[in-house]
Amino acid sequence: MLHDTLHDERRGVVVDSPPGAGKSTLVVRAARELAAAGRPLMIVAQTNAQVDDLVQRLAAKDPDLPVGRLHSSDPGAYDEALDALPSVRTSARVADLAGLDVVVSTAAKWAWTKVDEGWRHAIVDEAYQMRSDALLAVAGLFERALFVGDPGQLDPFSVVEGDQWAGLSHDPSASAVATLLAHNPDLPQHRLPVSWRLPASAAPLVSRAFYPFTPFRSGTGPGERTLTFTAPARATPVDGALDEAARSGWGLLELPARRTPRTDPEVVAVLAELVRRTLEREGRTFGEGGPRSSPLTADRVAVGTAHRDQAAAVRAALAAAGVEGVTVDTANRLQGREFDLTVVWHPLSGRPDATAFHLETGRLCVLVSRHRHACVVVARAGIAELLDAHPSVEPVQLGVAVRFPDGWEAHHAVLARLAEHRVGWG
Repeated sequence: MLHDTLHDERRGVVVDSPPGAGKSTLVVRAARELAAAGRPLMIVAQTNAQVDDLVQRLAAKDPDLPVGRLHSSDPGAYDEALDALPSVRTSARVADLAGLDVVVSTAAKWAWTKVDEGWRHAIVDEAYQMRSDALLAVAGLFERALFVGDPGQLDPFSVVEGDQWAGLSHDPSASAVATLLAHNPDLPQHRLPVSWRLPASAAPLVSRAFYPFTPFRSGTGPGERTLTFTAPARATPVDGALDEAARSGWGLLELPARRTPRTDPEVVAVLAELVRRTLEREGRTFGEGGPRSSPLTADRVAVGTAHRDQAAAVRAALAAAGVEGVTVDTANRLQGREFDLTVVWHPLSGRPDATAFHLETGRLCVLVSRHRHACVVVARAGIAELLDAHPSVEPVQLGVAVRFPDGWEAHHAVLARLAEHRVGWG
């Protein structure tokens, strides 16, 4: 894939990657090789957090590589930690970054950037999160590009209904990669076959449920990663779910079936207690790097939800319990991130229906693929019955590739596995 990036004369190279397969590592390596070959380049990412992370990775890997961080004029537009890196220059004006080997910014910022002479090369990170209209807005800035992304993640977000363009090759709401390949079917396509994030307990399920035609494996074998707790367990469902997750990599803490408000207060309390007990029991993780363990600290724990109000409710509950430093966010904002332990609020828990939003394959995929060691899912009973009562009825549209598996099938596959690790509430 790097050979195609450096030497192929076609307009683009596409690299598909499962969760944790090393997308950022590939982007950093490709950027360094292009710069070393005397080919300055621009990098397009989708969020400011992704941009800042890439800049920090480039500086850590190659402290002598001149990198520009193009940002907006808004206060706090970039991570101030970049100011301490001697090889990094930050500016809201692209002219101030002229001559640097690498310039990194968001697609939104690049869309408003004007230059007299563009770049020969570009790298588009998280390309499946980028809408095709955003690609069109920046395509005039470069000649050739490396597109790197995860096809199993959430589709690009749009506040406008896209049915009127569905099936058209220029659908602006489609992902940048889908539109690129529709117009350039001969572009080189590659796939990273190994996930270095997901443990051996998780990769087979995620691969089978979300990537049936592009399977991948874990970079680690059974037992190479373990999670243990120093403090003993109490005879509670919360500790039972944590111990099951530490033993097997998965845990399902199932509350009684009930229709609830979206911000189900019982689920909020259970999620907060799971996190509190995780930290109170002083977890330790052992990895493939050797016999030494690392403490499971708050910054290595995350709570994933489907909705922002659910995340806000969990944050408030954790603050009331005196727990700080734990990431709590929606699947959209957890994309691209990884943690040692994740606690997931099942999107269909307590719902009266199964909407297209909650059945979206990418949402569940993101939620259950952020962890390096273990994942605990909290849900109310009855989800399987809810799925059977609301089969997928999305219309089939001409020219639109049918996604397989759909969200209905993926949910059933994940539930079947979680059922093996169920801990009941009462």
